[in-house]
Amino acid sequence: MDGDSYYEDEDWSDEDWNEDDSVTDVVSCSECGADVYEDADQCPSCGHYILPDTSPWSGKPLLWVVLGLAGIAAVIGALAGW
Repeated sequence: MDGDSYYEDEDWSDEDWNEDDSVTDVVSCSECGADVYEDADQCPSCGHYILPDTSPWSGKPLLWVVLGLAGIAAVIGALAGW
């Protein structure tokens, strides 16, 4: 039996060679709207940098932001003895 016969008997498809079967998610570029892979640093269409939004204020209604800041000010005022 020669070494190549093992491979000739097998029916390999392209799917068998995929190491990672998960599909990478895409997001829209905020500048041009093109589909960009979620883990990309830059949009391939327009070159705009894709930065994750890590601000604690993002997506929060203004009322909650104001109430949060007022609460922080109240705690600092109480600790300062005002």
